[in-house]
Amino acid sequence: MAWPVTEVLSKMLSFFIVALLVDRITGFDYDYVTCGSSLKLLNNHHNVRLHSHDVKYGSGSGQQSVTAVDSSEDHNSYWQVRGKTGIGCTRGEPVKCGQTLRLMHLNTRRNLHSHHFQSPLSHNLEVSAFGENGEGDEGDNWVIVCAGKYWSRKEKVKIKNVVTEYYLHVSGDTYGRPIHGQREISAYPSPSELNYWQAKEGIFIKPTSEPSSSGYHDEL
Repeated sequence: MAWPVTEVLSKMLSFFIVALLVDRITGFDYDYVTCGSSLKLLNNHHNVRLHSHDVKYGSGSGQQSVTAVDSSEDHNSYWQVRGKTGIGCTRGEPVKCGQTLRLMHLNTRRNLHSHHFQSPLSHNLEVSAFGENGEGDEGDNWVIVCAGKYWSRKEKVKIKNVVTEYYLHVSGDTYGRPIHGQREISAYPSPSELNYWQAKEGIFIKPTSEPSSSGYHDEL
């Protein structure tokens, strides 16, 4: 028998709470962000986390809005790392610098997305959550821009949309109702201190075999 959606979400949230407690207790020590991991992304300049919810933009595309929030506890700020459109990625495989991927909002199962609509506050490019059940289009694809071989959890990275070639960005503009106090997320044409991001809280899937340079053992 199929579970109601609310029960499924409740079970997912309970899983995350337990897993996060285990992570903090055991001191999970794997350095890299991996495919299949679900994580929060911190904008280093404004100290806010990438967020979404089932609230549509009142202008532009009319798609699901993407914002940033101050709280580190909000369960609507989890994003799952997936392969680019039409191509999977191996669960637990570390994400390479320069790799193209999708970030799926865990609660609504829509992908982080950008296109050539104007963002409502800063008038950069709009960033939305798009698609159904994790499937959208090419505007869902983002490149991880970082300095090493793999995306390190300790490193600040930039996240660049493949279609627009603009960077995921927080200008600092703040919304009023119905999402009072949340920051606008937009896409910006050039690298900036305002578009650095770092992997923070989450469930990080450790690979069965690790990059030869890591020095870690294989067990979870």
